[in-house]
Amino acid sequence: MLIHQKMKLANVIHHDHTLVPVINRFGIQLGFGNYNIEEICQNHRIDVDFFVTILNVFHDPQYFPAKQLQRFSVAILVEYLQKAHTYFMKDKIPEIAALIDQMDGNCLDDRKTGLLIRNFFDEYRNELIKHVDREEQQIYPYVLQLEKAYLSGQLTPAMEIQLRNNPLAAYEVEHENVEEKLFDLKNIFIQYLPAPKNDKLCYQILRELFTLEKELNEHARLEDLILVPKVNAMELTLHKKGFGNE
Repeated sequence: MLIHQKMKLANVIHHDHTLVPVINRFGIQLGFGNYNIEEICQNHRIDVDFFVTILNVFHDPQYFPAKQLQRFSVAILVEYLQKAHTYFMKDKIPEIAALIDQMDGNCLDDRKTGLLIRNFFDEYRNELIKHVDREEQQIYPYVLQLEKAYLSGQLTPAMEIQLRNNPLAAYEVEHENVEEKLFDLKNIFIQYLPAPKNDKLCYQILRELFTLEKELNEHARLEDLILVPKVNAMELTLHKKGFGNE
C-alpha cells in the first residue's frame, strides 16, 4: 500500500502501527482525530510531500524514490535526522537498556552470560553515541553551511578549509561498524543464550533489537543514499566554480 496525502492518518496507523515513532518525529502526537495527512501537515506546518515520502520509505522496504528525495533540501533532511537521533538516544536505547537490566535473576541463572550481554550492549551504545555525536557536532553543521554556500555562491575561508578536509570521508564505514555491533548483540540471543527462565523477557529484548536495527538501517539509508550524494554534488559544484582550489 502506497501512503498518500489524502489518506486519514488514523487509517495509516491501523495499517502499520510501527510508523507511530516516525510520525512523532514530526511533532505529531496521537489523538489527531479524523483528519487526513494533508490537513494534519498544514496544521503543523510540515512539508506534506516530505512527510508522505518518509512514511512510505519506512512502511515499504522496497520503496526508496532516490530522485524524489534528492529534491528536498539538506536542511529539511537534517532536521528530520536530528529528531530521529533524539528518539534513538532518549527513548529507544534507554528502553532496551532497562529490559537488559531486568535479565539478571528474572531471565538468566548464568550471571556470566548476563554480564556478557550487558557488556556487548554497553559497547554498542558507546559506539552509537560516538557516531551520533560526530554527526551532530561535525557532519550536520558542515552540510548545512555547505548548502548555504552552494545557494549563495559565497564560501567563507573557514568553510573552504572544511571543504578541503572532506568531513564525510569514511561515513559509510562508520555505519557499517555500528551495524556490526548490533548484529553481534542479536546473535548472542539467537545462537548462544542458555535456556532462559523467562522466555518472554528475552524474546521482548530480541524484538526490540530487531526493531531498532530496522529503524537505524532506514536512517542510515537516508544518510548514505540521499544526504551524502547531495553533499558530494554540492562540493563538486563549488570546486568547479573555483572554490577551494587555490
